[in-house]
Amino acid sequence: MKKYLLILLSAGLLLPGPATQAQIKKELTVAFGSCNRIDLPQPLWPVIANDKPDVWIWLGDNIYGDTDDMAVLKQKYDTQFNLPGYAQFRAQVPTIIGTWDDHDYGRNDGNKTYPYKKQSQQVALDFLQEPANTPRRQQEGIYTSYEYKVGKKKVKVILLDDRYFQDSLYRDAQQVYQPNPKGDLLGETQWQWLQQQLTNSTADAHIIASGIQFLPQQHRFEKWANFPASRQRLLGLLASSRAKGVLLVSGDRHIGEISKMTVPGVAYPVYEVTSSGLTHPAAHNNGEPNDLRVGPLVNQKHYGLFRFREQGKKLLVTAALKDEAGKAIYAEEIEVK
Repeated sequence: MKKYLLILLSAGLLLPGPATQAQIKKELTVAFGSCNRIDLPQPLWPVIANDKPDVWIWLGDNIYGDTDDMAVLKQKYDTQFNLPGYAQFRAQVPTIIGTWDDHDYGRNDGNKTYPYKKQSQQVALDFLQEPANTPRRQQEGIYTSYEYKVGKKKVKVILLDDRYFQDSLYRDAQQVYQPNPKGDLLGETQWQWLQQQLTNSTADAHIIASGIQFLPQQHRFEKWANFPASRQRLLGLLASSRAKGVLLVSGDRHIGEISKMTVPGVAYPVYEVTSSGLTHPAAHNNGEPNDLRVGPLVNQKHYGLFRFREQGKKLLVTAALKDEAGKAIYAEEIEVK
C-alpha cells in the first residue's frame, strides 16, 4: 500500500500533506437571521438548509423569553432546540453559533440593569451548546469570535454582546428613544477585546454581528445611533485597526435591508446586512427613512446569506436577503478588500 501511494505521489496524482487540492474548500456559506418565536410556524429551516450553509448565526431574539424566571427561559430554549424543523436543520448544518438581543436576554429592551443576566448567559450558552469551562462561560457577556477558511483566505466572525453592558436610554411619551450622548453599549472590557480582535487579525474578511443595527440613524427604535459615542468609536476602530473586509450584520427590526456607508479612514465601503423576521416580519412596514439603504426594505419572512468565494488572489462575497422559496429578494456582489 505504501509503495502504491509513493507511485501516486511521484506521478503528481496526489499531493502530500493533510489535504489534497480537491479538499481545499474554495467557498464558505454563512447564513443568519433573527426574531424567531416558538409559538409561530417556522417554515424557513428547510429552505435555509437547501443553501447548504457551513455556518448559521443566530443574531438575537432567538426565542422570546421575556422573563425573570430562568426555568421559563430554559423551557423556551429547550422547546426551540427540539422543534422537529430546527432539529433537522441542526443535523444538516455543520456549525451553529450566535449572540443574543433583548428578548432572549430576558427582558424587552433590557440593558445592564437586568438582574438575572449572569444566569441568562449560561442558559443561552446551553442552547448554543457552548462547551463547559470555555472563556465564554467564565466571562461577563456573551461576546466571542470564530475563524473559518475559504481556500487560502480566512473569514473571522465576531459576535458582540450589545445587552450585558448597555447603559440606559430614555423613551419619550411618543415611544421614541432619545440618544444618550455619553452612554456606552459594550463596556470597556469588551471594547478592548474587540480592538484586539481587529487590530491583530490576519483574517481577510470580518463579519461583525450585533443584535441591533449599527449604521441606520433615522428610525425611532433601538440602534447604535442612540449611543452616538459608541457608534463613532466603532467606526473609528474600523479605520484605526485597518481590518480587512468588514461586513456588519444585525437583527431586531423585523425587517431586512442592506445599508452601505463610506467610513472615513476605511479604504472600502462598509456594508451592513440586517436580517430580521424568521417567523414574524413587520408586514405593515412599507417604508421608513434610511439614507444608507441600498435595495428594498424587506417586510416578509426572510434570512440573510453570505457566499464567500476565493477567486485567484481575490475574495468575493455575495450578500443576499432570501425569501421563503429560497429566492434572493436583493443581493449585492462585493469584492472583499
